[in-house]
Amino acid sequence: MANGEIRAAVIGGSGFYQMEGLSDTESLTIGTPFGPTSDTITVGTLDGQRVAFLPRHGVGHRLLPSEIPARANFWALKSLGVESVISVSAVGSLREDIEPLHMVVPDQLIDRTRGRTSTFFGDGIVAHVAFGDPFCPQLRGLLTGAVRETEATVHNGGTYVVMEGPAFSTRSESSLYRTWGADVIGMTALPEAKLAREAEICFAVLACSTDYDCWREGHEDVTADMIVANLFQNVDVSRRAVRTALQRLPGERTCGCGSALETAIVTSWDLVPRETQERLAPIIGKYVEQKVTG
Repeated sequence: MANGEIRAAVIGGSGFYQMEGLSDTESLTIGTPFGPTSDTITVGTLDGQRVAFLPRHGVGHRLLPSEIPARANFWALKSLGVESVISVSAVGSLREDIEPLHMVVPDQLIDRTRGRTSTFFGDGIVAHVAFGDPFCPQLRGLLTGAVRETEATVHNGGTYVVMEGPAFSTRSESSLYRTWGADVIGMTALPEAKLAREAEICFAVLACSTDYDCWREGHEDVTADMIVANLFQNVDVSRRAVRTALQRLPGERTCGCGSALETAIVTSWDLVPRETQERLAPIIGKYVEQKVTG
């Protein structure tokens, strides 16, 4: 199996611990410079293409949002040749019209995390990727269309506030985010989106609304049990939508995700330590080769 055959991956969130429909599966344990991945990566054939699946929190939900080894996860997926990642996650709604069990494909992010490492770079190399539009527009469009075909309610676009957790919001925080124009709140879209951009991977989130956070009077306060119960109702919709979106991935990408680093690396290659170049080979390897052959 050549690495280039695995062009797409799915990262499953709370309640989404396996990808149904995979055949000819194998479990991969990939060592990375950033430690182990959240769990083994399952690779299988889905509708004629090889797809990778990784449970974000580990099977059995063992990892806090702040404990997820996002750098290891994306380094490993990039090393397999993955070009597109669909991330499925549970979110709370900050808008009356985004009801529990609705789906959202966000197009913007607000970062309220603290202390999470959100870059592959450092240790002698600096890069500043463009992040004005944090999700791949092409992949977002495919995912939105795929959800519509399930007949579930889907909201195309929206701002996702990423909080640190693991505790849920206070009422004041929830109300504040609403005044900012935010639409949903969750704990995992970052640093995933930033690392995907640095790895030149197309990335989109299918956000499953499970509750109204705690801002809405007369609505039961959010609990873990509530989230899991609603998320399991959304799992079937999520799986069908993700499967359809994967079937429609283009043979060749036309978005800018695949060249995100082209003008982002500002360090002179002569100054980048060899150890750093080797550690980041899946991420920057093609640019190192261009330097050598150029």
